[in-house]
Amino acid sequence: MCLIAFRWQPQSAHPLLVAANRDEFYARPALPLHRWADKPIVGGKDLQAGGTWLGLGLGGRLCALTNYRDVTQHRSSAPSRGDITTGFLNSALTAQQYLQSIALQSHVYNPFNLLVFDGNTLMGFESRHRRAFAISEGVHALSNADFNTPWPKLTRLRNGVANALEQSTFDVKQPSAIDALFALLSDRRTADEPTLPATGIPLERERALSAEFVHCADYGTRASSVVIIGRGYAEFTERCFDFSGLTSETHERLQWGAPA
Repeated sequence: MCLIAFRWQPQSAHPLLVAANRDEFYARPALPLHRWADKPIVGGKDLQAGGTWLGLGLGGRLCALTNYRDVTQHRSSAPSRGDITTGFLNSALTAQQYLQSIALQSHVYNPFNLLVFDGNTLMGFESRHRRAFAISEGVHALSNADFNTPWPKLTRLRNGVANALEQSTFDVKQPSAIDALFALLSDRRTADEPTLPATGIPLERERALSAEFVHCADYGTRASSVVIIGRGYAEFTERCFDFSGLTSETHERLQWGAPA
């Protein structure tokens, strides 16, 4: 993933809500949201390296990953970071236990950030600092820097999600609520030059990547996702794109408790 906004409200009927965009080269092959045949995972699949960027597992486990964008720290020989997400989703470890194990080997990978939910606890991890931490209640966001770094698109999406959730008409069980979150993810406005981060890439590329929904000639938002985790169930909706536009919309419902 390259942009994630999420609301953590552990005492509510829907403890975790996630709205996220995955940006990737159009040429990199991937499968859309589906139930994997070989692992207890529901999510898209990167066919080049075999991992996922955002997925659900048994009991409502969730894992999402973003790359940390710094060209000076990128190593072409590093293993795929998609293994980290599938490792958590395919395990029975708590969020804290898994992040403790990842901290010991995070230096092997190119820098990344991780959001993990084990069904009870939501935690974050920043590999550059080997820092694992519990997520505080509220609305947060994550892009290709540390958690809540105020990049323009992160701030816009976080504020947009927070505002949407405050509306009296917002009901996560209604299609209109899901559409409202997808609308926030589809924003193609780029940021003004003075507000752009400096991550070592050319200015024009930096500007293009400053939109919530990225659309370049060779690279762009390939998937937009909305995940809602309730008490005993989860709803996962994904819209996939190529350069020309929307290619598919998929929905999966997971149930592990009494019908909701």
